[in-house]
Amino acid sequence: MEHHTSRWQGVDPSSLIVGVVQARLGSVRLPNKVLAELGGVSALQFLLRRLSRAKTLDSITVAIPSGSDNDFLFHEIQNWGYEVFRGSEHDVLRRFSDAAKHYEAASIVRITGDCPLVDPVLVDKAVQQFQRSGAHYLRTSEEYPDGFDIEVFNSRVLHLANDVATDRYDREHVTPWIQRNAETVAVLPSMEDFSSGRVTLDELDDLEVLRSVCRHFGNNEFTVDDVTKLMKNRADLFLRNQHLKRNEGARVNSGEKLWRRACNVIPNGNMLLSKRAEQFIPSGWPSYFSRAKGCQIWDLDSNKYMDLSLMGVGTNILGYGHPRVDEAVQSAVAAGNMSTLNCPEEVRLAERLCELHPWAEMVKFARTGGEICSIAVRIARVASGKPAVAVCGYHGWHDWYLSANLANDSALDGHLLPGLNPKGVPRQLKGLTRPFFYNDIDALRTILADDDVGTVIMEVERSTPPAPGFLKAVRSLTRAHGCVLVFDECTSAFRRNLGGLHLHYGVDPDIATFGKTLGNGYAITAAIGTREVMTAAQSTFISSTFWTDRIGPTAALAALDTMREEDAPARIHEIGFQIRKIWDDLAIRFGLKVTVSGLPALSLFGIEGLNPVFFRRELIYRMLREGFLANTAIFASIAHDSQVLKQYSEALFKVLSDIHPNIDALRVVETVDKSVPGFSRLA
Repeated sequence: MEHHTSRWQGVDPSSLIVGVVQARLGSVRLPNKVLAELGGVSALQFLLRRLSRAKTLDSITVAIPSGSDNDFLFHEIQNWGYEVFRGSEHDVLRRFSDAAKHYEAASIVRITGDCPLVDPVLVDKAVQQFQRSGAHYLRTSEEYPDGFDIEVFNSRVLHLANDVATDRYDREHVTPWIQRNAETVAVLPSMEDFSSGRVTLDELDDLEVLRSVCRHFGNNEFTVDDVTKLMKNRADLFLRNQHLKRNEGARVNSGEKLWRRACNVIPNGNMLLSKRAEQFIPSGWPSYFSRAKGCQIWDLDSNKYMDLSLMGVGTNILGYGHPRVDEAVQSAVAAGNMSTLNCPEEVRLAERLCELHPWAEMVKFARTGGEICSIAVRIARVASGKPAVAVCGYHGWHDWYLSANLANDSALDGHLLPGLNPKGVPRQLKGLTRPFFYNDIDALRTILADDDVGTVIMEVERSTPPAPGFLKAVRSLTRAHGCVLVFDECTSAFRRNLGGLHLHYGVDPDIATFGKTLGNGYAITAAIGTREVMTAAQSTFISSTFWTDRIGPTAALAALDTMREEDAPARIHEIGFQIRKIWDDLAIRFGLKVTVSGLPALSLFGIEGLNPVFFRRELIYRMLREGFLANTAIFASIAHDSQVLKQYSEALFKVLSDIHPNIDALRVVETVDKSVPGFSRLA
């Protein structure tokens, strides 16, 4: 790499030295952390009071972003009597360069707001070593505890970095380019290795450790040596943040940072198992999106990915942000989403669904799949007059379904998600929900021999096609026993034909439930059924305010029109086969055998002989680097056009080329991977 040493010659290392503290309010992992209370003042004020005792600094300024979000911080720092310099929020390298020019600094001492325990004695040592060495850049050794980080560099190398550095990481973190390109780099060593110690301020656990340290000393006068002695004698004070890695904030993406915050304030981090970060890879998953369009997703760091993965967990067969659906929703919002009166769109949607399914005469609406399945089961129980329910498939999180695991905690293990814990479900429900496996008509016959069973709810198809005559046999059995048959099509509907998949197989239930695709990303679910069965809803209480909003029915009407006009179900069915062919062709090329299951438009892949967890994790990680959100489950959408599939095929080829030489490491082994919960698949 080219060096520009001539530009650095003639710098007087003993001229003006300015301490520049980097701070802002917009931390992703711990917002407003620099204003968090520490030692009776804010963490930043605590830092500045300590730094002010450094004898080698000619002046101190705090460099903060210029945006209005940091106006409060600006006024606070001024009120404390310190200088403030405002510059670019994301181009922090430019902010530092501009600050150095503003204060006519010959050398800069960089301290971040993450280091409130900065030691003025250590700052003086660093500056003196910098001056003696004649280096262009000096940093404290990583053998010091994390949180005592100090960097010293001359302004010439800073300005040069600002002029030539182009990498985003370099511009956000100020000194990486300098560290790589400065001809002379010095390190201030520690007498002892405390690299595992952590007194930085990145997360809530860090703040609690810092507060414990401050309470112990009871003043602001302690040094790094005092802290390292405390680490030896009172290790208990430092346990809370030991799970965090050094300089982790500079390595992880914004989505990871926000996910960690989420896990502190939201049980399990979010509301949907399938979107939890740990379901994908142990680290590096972007977790959050800023926008989405077609099959493209942008994360919080503006990285763009092609989604050849869950596509909103199966909700968006028309792609993200389909203009026709979005425009209809925007018009609905402009007209008013909620009022004391009902929206007319729900009537039109009910009529449209009955037109698509001539056997159905009445409809109930909700907003989530679990809700609509629970509504269907409640109606079926009223209609049949019997309490027990036979189930085959995944039907949500409600008590009636999870109660199957009260009798046997693995009863639902073959129904998509093994290991579902029924804690919190009343023991009195034990035995009321009885699972049977798909294509096992004899198991269903045995269950229906008990006269308490009045409802059968099942998925029409999930991983395996129905055996010849299976669905018709289910229909005959339920009629013979006076049971209400519910087809749960929250996942399968509209992925092969316009309507429920049961239309394709020619078997009509008493109730069918729809979700996921119905609103193309907007919350709307439906239960359709015969008049005889659905009127039972009038004799029980099923009611909720937000089931009456306007957005859901409006989105569904627009989505149904678009599905019909663009022949979306048939197209995604064919796209699913094209994706399968990509996998088959590549498998042959690399001498592997692919296993495939599921509907073509919802294909599940594996490589025979490979540990599915290890292979899936490796695939996700490597495809992420190629700009794809991709794993072994793929929901097809019409946004997956030929160009997208070509790019996907090329990326998958590259990934398999990288994996193949080390394929033995992914073979099936007995070791259990603890980093990903043991769920059979995501949906």
